[in-house]
Amino acid sequence: MSIAQRSVAGEGEIRLRSDESGNASVISPAGEDRDAAALRAFETDATNLPWIVFRAVFRASQIDGLPARARALFAALARTVDATRPYAAIYARRELLNDRSLLSRRTLYRALTDLEAAGLIHRAGQLRIASEGYEGQFGRTYLHLTEHAATLLGFITPREASASVAEEDPNNVADQGSEPAPRSFATPGATVALGANIRDLSPASYQKRQPGQVPADLERLRTLGFSKFLIFGLMRDAREHGKRLSDVVEATWTHLKQANRPICYLRALLRSTVDFSYQLRARQAEDAARRDAEDEQEAAARLAHQAAGSTYIDPTAERRIDVDADGQGATVRLQSEGVPRREAGNWALRFLRAVRSGQLRPATAADIEAFAQASRHHAVISPAQPTVPRSVTPTVSVHLADLRALVRSAGRGIPPDPR
Repeated sequence: MSIAQRSVAGEGEIRLRSDESGNASVISPAGEDRDAAALRAFETDATNLPWIVFRAVFRASQIDGLPARARALFAALARTVDATRPYAAIYARRELLNDRSLLSRRTLYRALTDLEAAGLIHRAGQLRIASEGYEGQFGRTYLHLTEHAATLLGFITPREASASVAEEDPNNVADQGSEPAPRSFATPGATVALGANIRDLSPASYQKRQPGQVPADLERLRTLGFSKFLIFGLMRDAREHGKRLSDVVEATWTHLKQANRPICYLRALLRSTVDFSYQLRARQAEDAARRDAEDEQEAAARLAHQAAGSTYIDPTAERRIDVDADGQGATVRLQSEGVPRREAGNWALRFLRAVRSGQLRPATAADIEAFAQASRHHAVISPAQPTVPRSVTPTVSVHLADLRALVRSAGRGIPPDPR
């Protein structure tokens, strides 16, 4: 007889398991692991591909004339490329292409060379990154499908391919009335790299955005201790308050560079209700008016120097201006006046404006002679000398005496006689 203890569930490395009929059987953990591994071996990816992508993957795997590694990689590219834009860059890392094509890294490079030699893909040259902080580093190299590859995979029809060739070559005559075939789906499915690839390609969630170049008119803030990030932040704050940081800095630069705490001072200016844009426009208008006045004064001085010793006359021939030989003054003569007058004040500026507006023109010899003849008719006639000496009449004497008495009484403070 057997004295061995019966099997008890949970003891040792074996345990009891009851089946559906209630019969108990002994199973070990190692056997259960093998069964679970066998079940997992038959699992697969549950991703549903659109019909056009599935057809492209099937066609890529059935192309004759390519090695097996090239067909596998071509099928992976057909699944990865955006079906709505077959000529766009394929955003996929090497790890993703290795997983989808079931190729090693070295075999992947050989397959890329085979596809490029067959004219199915185009590999752009690798460029250096020009961003600040990344100088000297190489950027990514993206893959592009050629027109022949897009046609083989069914992403575009031969009619669309011929239309694109006609657009590139204006001498090629194509059917302009034909319309491209409509797409068989609205949105792309699993055609681009997902998950970690997207996060690595665009690390916006954890990487601080690199600022661009600071505007030239705000570079002087760097001398006051403003960093690039702070300047861009102040630009955003100014926009939120309805201002432009460039206008605020330009309008208050004299006081800003003398402030003990320029950052706090500039933030307070942004929060204020002052219209710095209007102040800046008014100041610019004043500066422009001053420059125009200076330029006009210089032009007047040049014209006076050029017109030295010349004679000018107005279109009505009623006024004549003779410029001095040294150009420092001018004489004005009018037909109705026989006495010449000298120009006073800023005569050169008035002379320039009159010449520019056409109120004065250089006088010819005929103009001068006609002005002289017209002036003779308006010559001043001297009054005739009296023949009898003047004498004071009694009436005038009485009036003069009354005036003297009125003046004396006013000086003494005596009120005048009402008579």
